[in-house]
Amino acid sequence: MRTAICLGLAAALAIGSSCERRSARASSPRTITIAQSGSADVIGSDSAALQRAADLLRPGDTLSIGPGTYQMDNSLLAPSGVTVRGVAGRTILKKSRGVQSALIEDGDYGESSLAVAEPEKFRPGMGIAVLDDRQQSGWDVSITSVKAVKAPYLIIEPMTLRDYDRESQHARVNNTFPILCAMNAENVAFEDLIVDGNRAENAYLDGCRGGAIYLYRVRNCTVRNCTARNYNGDGISFQISDGVHVLNSESYGHSGFGIHPGTGSARAVVKNCRIRENGRVGLFLCWRVRHGRFEDNVIEENGNYGISIGHKDTDNVFINNTVARNGTTGVYFRPETVANSGHRNTFRNNKILDNGNAREGYGFYIEPHAGDLLIEGNRIADTRESGQKQRIGIYKVAGSGTVQAANNAMSGQLEDYREGRRTNQSRAQN
Repeated sequence: MRTAICLGLAAALAIGSSCERRSARASSPRTITIAQSGSADVIGSDSAALQRAADLLRPGDTLSIGPGTYQMDNSLLAPSGVTVRGVAGRTILKKSRGVQSALIEDGDYGESSLAVAEPEKFRPGMGIAVLDDRQQSGWDVSITSVKAVKAPYLIIEPMTLRDYDRESQHARVNNTFPILCAMNAENVAFEDLIVDGNRAENAYLDGCRGGAIYLYRVRNCTVRNCTARNYNGDGISFQISDGVHVLNSESYGHSGFGIHPGTGSARAVVKNCRIRENGRVGLFLCWRVRHGRFEDNVIEENGNYGISIGHKDTDNVFINNTVARNGTTGVYFRPETVANSGHRNTFRNNKILDNGNAREGYGFYIEPHAGDLLIEGNRIADTRESGQKQRIGIYKVAGSGTVQAANNAMSGQLEDYREGRRTNQSRAQN
């Protein structure tokens, strides 16, 4: 009897060991490949092929995208626990040419079909945005996909999220969407990718719903060694997030913001990035961006401000950044109530240089009621031999909170520090 029991246990252990080995093999990280030609798991050169490859991924896997330009007719959506990696400098995800059509009847909340004037412009698989004149920004835009075209209807999924008025508000659809995305995900990495928004041929979509690289409701995600360029909206946008890291990346040529953390994004890190030549702001902290670290970045030649800080954007640290040659101001604190202002932000060892235009220019411009600010050990200067535009180093509007400015190297400006009334600066509150 004892021998039989021992043999039974040995068999059970052997079976268990075999199952464990099979399970380990099944869960081992894999690399799924996509290329435009040759040998790969998926062959193709557009967003549909990319998404087919991404749908094969399991946690721990890597999607390796071969060199070439991939036409993006819809978003590439990555699941949790994966890395999406290109070939550095050679893998380009480029937004397709934009199309647009008016609706011929209202698009109501919860619609799964939309009647449009020009259904022939659309095809299954396209990403689209639904909007009207009143609801064309923020969370009021519906982002969805065309599942079928049954003229004059576009069959869409998911459903619309607002009511869109055809007659008085010119309700419409266009094929605008975020390009490289992670949504409701965690532990995702994007590496060595160029994402091109094809700005000249596409309609505007702001960073609440869009971006060249877009992260929504994510945790512990990383954008590393990537380039976001030429999106008609924002470059790298992450909303409702925790622990997003943007590292060694570049964001330029967008009509809106270069990098846009917002809507309750905590513990962000933006480091060693170049943020340049964006239409409005380089680094835009939107609502409730807290406990972030912004370090070793070059933020230059943006349309209005290098850095903009506002609604409940508190307890962030800015270290060793160069903020130079931006349209009016290096660092701008937007006006808010006392309870909702951007308090307790720290700036150390930054270079705030040569900001401004022919009419006005500031290193820091602080609106009410931001306070408990520390500006310490920075270089705040206009370095040009002639035509200086950064006229005031730190301008504090009357009614702002406490500002501790210490050990800053100031030079080349008409005034290092001034307190006074609001100026024209306040009219461009980005």
